[in-house]
Amino acid sequence: MNSMNTNYSIRDEIRDFWSERADSFDQSVGHEIFSEEERKGWQRLIRKHLGEGQGRPLLDLACGTAVISHLMHDVGFKVTGLDWSDAMLAQARAKAKKRGTDIRFVSGDAENTMEPRDSYDAITNRHLVWTLVDPASAFKEWFSVLKPGGRVLIVDGNMGRETWVKGLQKFWTKLTGRPAASHMSPEMMARHQKIRSRVHFSKQMPAEAIVDLLREAGFVDIVVDRKLGDIHWAQARKMPFLRGLERLVQERFAICARKPG
Repeated sequence: MNSMNTNYSIRDEIRDFWSERADSFDQSVGHEIFSEEERKGWQRLIRKHLGEGQGRPLLDLACGTAVISHLMHDVGFKVTGLDWSDAMLAQARAKAKKRGTDIRFVSGDAENTMEPRDSYDAITNRHLVWTLVDPASAFKEWFSVLKPGGRVLIVDGNMGRETWVKGLQKFWTKLTGRPAASHMSPEMMARHQKIRSRVHFSKQMPAEAIVDLLREAGFVDIVVDRKLGDIHWAQARKMPFLRGLERLVQERFAICARKPG
C-alpha cells in the first residue's frame, strides 16, 4: 500500500485491501460456501429473481474468487466475472480451471466496466454496493451494459446498523478484554473501517436508499427481497456463536431491478 503517494485514491485503497485478502478470502464463512444447504439457498434466490440461465450472458461484478460466478454458471448462465484486483482474479481463474468451468474473467472497475453497451441479460454482485464511491454513476453504468429487459441482482446489507448482538459483542470485549471472533486481524479491521468512513454509504445503507438510486438510473420493477433466512442460517451454523447470531439478526437483503424494454 502506497498511501504516501498523493495520487493514491480511495479506489486504490479498496483494490489493495481486497487484493491482500485474496489468499484467505475463501476461508471465511459468508464468502465461500461450506454446506449444500447454503448452496441450495443461493440457487433458490437466483432462480427466483433471474430464472434459469439457459446460456444467457451474465456479468458478475466484483467477482472476487468467483463464488457467485460459479453459482450463476451452475444455474446455466454464460458468465463473465469482473474484478479490479489481479490477486482475486488469479484465485478465480485457478478455481475455474480446477472445476473445469468456462467462466470468462476480465480486469475492470465495477463503476466503469468498459463492457459493451446492451450486452448482458443479467448483472449480479454481492457485498459490492457498500464499497462504491459513486453508486449513482455505477448504477447508470450497469443500466447501459444491460440489454433491454435485462435484470440486476444485488445482494448486500445495512451493515452499519447497530444490532443488539453488536452491543453484546462490545460488552463481551469490555468484560473479558478479548475482541469478538473475526476473520480479520485488528490491523485489517482498522483499514476496513477507514475505507468504510470514506465511501458513499459510510454509515447505514438501508435497502430503500439503494432502491432510490436504482430508480434514478432508470430501473423499474424494483423488488426488495429480505427472505434470505435459509442462506443465513446455513452460514450461522458454521460461525462462532456471536458471529453466527449477528448474521441472523443483520439487515441483509437482495434487490432485483429491470431495465425497461
